[in-house]
Amino acid sequence: MKVMVCLKQVPHQDARLDVKADGSWIQEDNIKFEINSYDTYAVEEALRMKDKSGAEVVVVSIGPDRVTQALRTALGMGADRAIHVNDPAAIGADALGTAKILAAIAKAESADVIFAGLMADDGNGAAIPPMVAELLDIPSATGVLAMNADGGTIKAERELEGGALEVVEMPQPCLIAIQSGANQVRYASLKGIMQAKKKPVDVKSLADLGLAGSVGGANNKTAIKKIYVPKKGDSAEILKGSTDEIVAQLVTKIKELGLL
Repeated sequence: MKVMVCLKQVPHQDARLDVKADGSWIQEDNIKFEINSYDTYAVEEALRMKDKSGAEVVVVSIGPDRVTQALRTALGMGADRAIHVNDPAAIGADALGTAKILAAIAKAESADVIFAGLMADDGNGAAIPPMVAELLDIPSATGVLAMNADGGTIKAERELEGGALEVVEMPQPCLIAIQSGANQVRYASLKGIMQAKKKPVDVKSLADLGLAGSVGGANNKTAIKKIYVPKKGDSAEILKGSTDEIVAQLVTKIKELGLL
């Protein structure tokens, strides 16, 4: 069995984030990066499957040279090998472009189970895992808190709105997006860190995946127009009345501010 884990490197949760002068994104120079917190639970779930069934665990990430650090951390935790898509054209790809890259790797690897974190700490989109599953035409479950593999079937318990839970069964291959807190994430041991230095990290370009010129840049379907720090107000207005009255007042005020 082969298990693939989609991993993203994001700014450290304690990093000071400053917006670029043009408002296009944050200043990434001289800040620390780490594995996306949701993805650590995905790595752990994959490693538990390895411990139980001897599955091969392959971690995959997209980004510049610094991403190697995140991949080595996952290898130190116990993953068997890593794939690093390091191509300037891939950096800045939108959700669909990123999903196409991950789907291409999953297809080439013939992955039986694909794990991902529910969302990324920086974007909070939660869109890429379902997109990958759709591109591969395989079943998926998001917000998974617990799972069990029995033969060629995965039984997953997923979190719904309002604290409700749903249990779904899926045949393999399938994709599972893990919710935060689903398990107790292991640390990379000193022995694991030393072994990680000898484990293979396969660096690929978009051309290697047959995606050159088809993702990123002009091919993006969405783009960040601007990010900024909201201005702090010095007062707040409390709307009163029935729910319908409050909604009507709120819509009026939004229109007055030119936000609708």
